[in-house]
Amino acid sequence: MDFYAYLLRCADGGYYAGHTDDLDARLAQHQAGAIPGYTEKRRPVTLMWSDRFPDRDSAFAAERQIKGWSRAKKEALIRGDWEALQILARKSFDTPLRLRSAATQDERFSSSAHPEGGLSRRNLREGPSRRTPAIILVRPQLGENIGKAARAMLNFGLTDLRLVSPRDGWPNPSAGPAASGADIVLEQARVFDSVAEAVADRPFVYATTVRKRGLVVPVISPEEAAAEIHANSGPSAILFGAERSGLETDEVALAGKIVTVPVNPDFRSLNLAQAVMLLAYEWSKHEALAVPTLGDEAEPRAEHGHLEGLIEQTFDALAEADYFHPPDRTPATKNTIRTILTKAGWSQREVQAMRGIVRALAEGKRPGSKTRPS
Repeated sequence: MDFYAYLLRCADGGYYAGHTDDLDARLAQHQAGAIPGYTEKRRPVTLMWSDRFPDRDSAFAAERQIKGWSRAKKEALIRGDWEALQILARKSFDTPLRLRSAATQDERFSSSAHPEGGLSRRNLREGPSRRTPAIILVRPQLGENIGKAARAMLNFGLTDLRLVSPRDGWPNPSAGPAASGADIVLEQARVFDSVAEAVADRPFVYATTVRKRGLVVPVISPEEAAAEIHANSGPSAILFGAERSGLETDEVALAGKIVTVPVNPDFRSLNLAQAVMLLAYEWSKHEALAVPTLGDEAEPRAEHGHLEGLIEQTFDALAEADYFHPPDRTPATKNTIRTILTKAGWSQREVQAMRGIVRALAEGKRPGSKTRPS
């Protein structure tokens, strides 16, 4: 018996991965809302990708891995962009899911579907932009810290990671899991023998440290550094020292300015990934990054016709309950209710939910209807 892993696009733009031994029957169930959960209230759904596997365990393993992928990886799979998928889906330090070539995809797959979103082939080939700062970790000790720093970088749009003499060598098997999907940063990371080599192509260099080490170097805040990096006429680099010892004096001397994070003087401990995140975040304030809560999952506002149905249903229920008193105030009362419901900015799903609530309350007042015990 054959088994299938599949990827659906829902009406709200979200993706759903699953597996089954009967693809056509399972799709029909999703379309009918017969499968409780994610797709039930996000119909209609569209099959974007599927593949055949020899047993259920293999199909289920594919489903679990695809569920953990970013939107960019899922859309690379949908587009059949195998060059991008190879880079995005492959983790540097574990075995990737072995997906078939574009020629073996289900005939219902559309190679032109949803090209928006994710990293393009051009971006992946060209690597980090020279206008974004390079993050340089000098003698990092733990692979986990490198991975966490990579995760923080990608959160805020940075991908140019450079390592100077990492203690445990590179690649480091502990970095991949700690990066939590920031594979592109780890795969593009470059290793250098010295700080001087790492910053050779960067005319503007900033060193993060809490000590000036006797150097006459201007000290600025992360906010000031971020503003300067965006205003600089050439590419910049930010240096971060080893977890325990920080940067050496001769390494700080390579920088034009020192960046110091204001912290509690009674507790100055700040780990490597946190420091990277602070600087990356300040840099990102000058970029047009997406706000997750305002992204693909945001529901569109309900059409006025649907809202009007809720308003009229509410009026009818209130009239049946003999709510409108005195009669000469009814128009003003209705206008107040209409304003309340209109200002809320309901989505279509919320309008449907409210109509169900009003219906349930109205039916609960009718003779012979089931009501809760007092």
